[in-house]
Amino acid sequence: MTLTIEQLNAAAPEEAVALLDGTYEHSPWIAQRALAARPFRSLAHLKHALVKVVGAASADEQLGLIRAHPELAGKAMVSKTLTAESTNEQSKAGLTDCTSEEFAKIQQLNAGYNAKFGFPFILAVRGPRGTGLSKREIIDTFERRLHHHPDFELGEALRNIHRIAEIRLDDKFGADVSLGNDVWDWQEALSVHTDPGYAEKGQLTVTYLTDAHRACAAQISGLMRECGFDSVHIDAVGNVVGRYEGATPGAKALLTGSHYDTVRNGGKYDGRLGIFVPMACVRELKRQGKRLPFAFEVVGFAEEEGQRYKATFLGSGALIGHFDPRWLDQKDADGITMREAMQRAGLNEADIPKIQRDPARYLGFVEVHIEQGPVLTELDLPLGIVTSINGSVRYVGEVIGMASHAGTTPMDRRRDAAAAVAELILYTERRAAKDGDSVGTVGMLEVPSGSINVVPGRCKFSLDLRAPNNAQRDGLDADVVAELKAICERRGLRYELEETMRAAAAPSAPDWQQRWEKAVDALGIPLFRMPSGAGHDAMKLHEVMPQAMLFVRGINSGISHNPLESSTNDDIQLAVQAFQHLLNGLAAEQAH
Repeated sequence: MTLTIEQLNAAAPEEAVALLDGTYEHSPWIAQRALAARPFRSLAHLKHALVKVVGAASADEQLGLIRAHPELAGKAMVSKTLTAESTNEQSKAGLTDCTSEEFAKIQQLNAGYNAKFGFPFILAVRGPRGTGLSKREIIDTFERRLHHHPDFELGEALRNIHRIAEIRLDDKFGADVSLGNDVWDWQEALSVHTDPGYAEKGQLTVTYLTDAHRACAAQISGLMRECGFDSVHIDAVGNVVGRYEGATPGAKALLTGSHYDTVRNGGKYDGRLGIFVPMACVRELKRQGKRLPFAFEVVGFAEEEGQRYKATFLGSGALIGHFDPRWLDQKDADGITMREAMQRAGLNEADIPKIQRDPARYLGFVEVHIEQGPVLTELDLPLGIVTSINGSVRYVGEVIGMASHAGTTPMDRRRDAAAAVAELILYTERRAAKDGDSVGTVGMLEVPSGSINVVPGRCKFSLDLRAPNNAQRDGLDADVVAELKAICERRGLRYELEETMRAAAAPSAPDWQQRWEKAVDALGIPLFRMPSGAGHDAMKLHEVMPQAMLFVRGINSGISHNPLESSTNDDIQLAVQAFQHLLNGLAAEQAH
């Protein structure tokens, strides 16, 4: 019989614990303590209450929980002493039907893992979609996680235990995650398109106006039509635009969307999640025969990543009139200009000015995006409210000293350019950390013509500084540049520094941020407010209209710009539901 939250809330403590039996392997204490949070507002609230109990538990209790789980394809499976839940999960992943070679490999990995960490390898083998990982995926994950630091791997084990519990709770409560499943599937289906040279390696790369990029646009367009948008078209820069009209003609529109291009060898969710989540909302509105008091416009932005050409935010920039005609003469690695690429794609550059939007016709812009970081996953929270998109400044620089013999130059007579940049890197780390939420990175470092026995005479480097507001960014910037000057003066060096980019912070509009907060609260999920360290299309729209973003937790420690980037059907389901709450709340406001 399917369990309900109402039944769980009404049950006596012993009965409630029994109802949740099997959620966490041989660990009824978790349910016992979580009952203090009753009444549970939703299944999501219950899940979080259970997670909080584990997070507050002692180290010994956490280790006990991990050790209560059986090894994958281990002795308990062979002797058929697994719990019913574990038997079902390992069976769905095909672990009860291993070849002798696969079984031997997993046994070898189990032994190595236990020897290193002192607890069994835990993996939610039903995976992010709930349908089961392949044996190849399981073995690959096993091998990858063997290299983790023990403290980090303890967290990964617990996170996987929570995912196992989440899927078991979904089964107990008959949870409907069909919207999350559909959005997950749409992203998988779109990922079959990838640029030449990457498909052969099984890598996802979709850069501006390649054949794969155009195939993505066509597929998104077709799906928009299936979802029931009133109009769908591909505009003059390749943006895919779907519009669902409001109840009254000429009503203002809510604008949303994200990008469908990718970095090289990237993930399937960056950008694309923000296209498909609102598309699922439109499909449900169409199915219900419901119109909102405002129009709803979803845009799949053609370019945000700056991978094929140096232009970035090209798609969203064009919508606000910031397309620079000089970009048309940029050439890609094969010498093809952007103008030629547009002509091949059947786009007319003369039409680009026509796609600029009139901000007066829009209520604002909202964007859903995978977090692209570890914060939500480490806090065990599915959604985060973005308070601001960080402002940033970037430099490329070079320190110039004197190359000299590594053996004959005394340490106090050296003019070591690389040592100076190393000092700058460590200072940047300390200075950014002092703010709490600033970040500083030297991502490129080169000693030109370096040799093992030569004191470096030159060192080239990049510098990327970001902070949630412009004043904080400028303070970090001034201090780091001043420190570079001081280091070089003290070491008898000179430096060159070129600013290559300066982007203003984009704080969320307070009323739109509050709409996201109400939407998340309605799901029974604790509110967590956070800045976005990455840039997003919302930064461009921020220049002409109010904006606010919602982050969705990623798995694999929230990694992004990487093939391991992913999210779960449950978290995506919550993102769709949050968007539906935002739409309904906005509709209620408009009605008044």
